[in-house]
Amino acid sequence: MISWRHAARTHHGLVRANNEDSMHAGPHLVAVADGVGGAEAGEVASALTIASISPLDEEQDVVEMADRLRDAVDIANDAIRLAGEADPAIVGMGTTLTALLLVDGRLSIAHVGDSRAYRVRDGELTQLTRDDTYVQMLVDKGSITADDVFTHPHKSFVTKVLQGEPVQPHVRTITAEPGERYMVCSDGLPDAVVAELIEETMLAGGSVDECADRLVELALEGGGPDNVTVIVAEVADAPVTAAKRGFLSRLFKR
Repeated sequence: MISWRHAARTHHGLVRANNEDSMHAGPHLVAVADGVGGAEAGEVASALTIASISPLDEEQDVVEMADRLRDAVDIANDAIRLAGEADPAIVGMGTTLTALLLVDGRLSIAHVGDSRAYRVRDGELTQLTRDDTYVQMLVDKGSITADDVFTHPHKSFVTKVLQGEPVQPHVRTITAEPGERYMVCSDGLPDAVVAELIEETMLAGGSVDECADRLVELALEGGGPDNVTVIVAEVADAPVTAAKRGFLSRLFKR
């Protein structure tokens, strides 16, 4: 049985006083949800989302795993809607979500917003998700280049989030091999660290703890303009014991 060997880190950054990110890191599921900046109670939306998908962190049928992940995202979206109906003060809250569900050599990815997932395979770093952002739309149209995104004034304008309204998450399933390294992060990392430095750090080797620590350090050196959450996870070819795997689910952080 394969499972994740992971290190999870989060920091409120150097500008914001609170942390609207939530995360889950367990033997089969790693996920990051980033409360949308500027919306009411983003930290509540991200926490509700992580609470809704965390029950998937278990052995399950690989045939059903993608559908279960999609259903869990729908449950999270409904939880955000119901919370807003119960408390008008938090209507409009939203969150991104990027989640990786690992079972028997198969990896299902669910994605909404601009949190990201990356993979290191055969010495190459690949971004597995595509940002739901205004600037990504501009790149797709050829109006700007990928290099322009890092300095664009509207780089954080998100076009799709979980906000209680109907939304179609991006869900797909790929293979995952023992020894491969993955990374899930909130946009506080790529907004503060150029792509070349992220790639250099992910390819540098070392432990998952060293890699996660370095990525957060780079985000803070880059000014820490936003909350930053990073989970670095390797596919382990043997069960990881509870003491070693460092199961973690972070909700309602202050």
